[in-house]
Amino acid sequence: MANHRIGRVSQEIQREVNDILKKRVKDPRVADVNITDVRVTGDLQQATVFYSILSDKASDREKTQLGLDKASGLVRSELGQRLSLYKTPEIKFERDESVEYGNHIDELLRNLNKD
Repeated sequence: MANHRIGRVSQEIQREVNDILKKRVKDPRVADVNITDVRVTGDLQQATVFYSILSDKASDREKTQLGLDKASGLVRSELGQRLSLYKTPEIKFERDESVEYGNHIDELLRNLNKD
């Protein structure tokens, strides 16, 4: 039962954070962020929000992370209004490395096929 609830809360947070970033956060640094996953602790106290961006430049990654860190307070208070939870979890943004890893594998495969 608890796992089902955590999964449901994770999905809700993912949907809402995507919406909040698109409609409420006016920071251009987070304009192209795509939320890929949310992991919530068992006690629902913390949520790690994984994201990806299209750019693979380190400077863009850094700017995006700074923008998200700055927006996390707003995101959390918006979540508090939207979700029916006793306590809104702390929000931490983390870049999703798996997307990049997948792109790297795709690139390696394409290069193999060229030879």
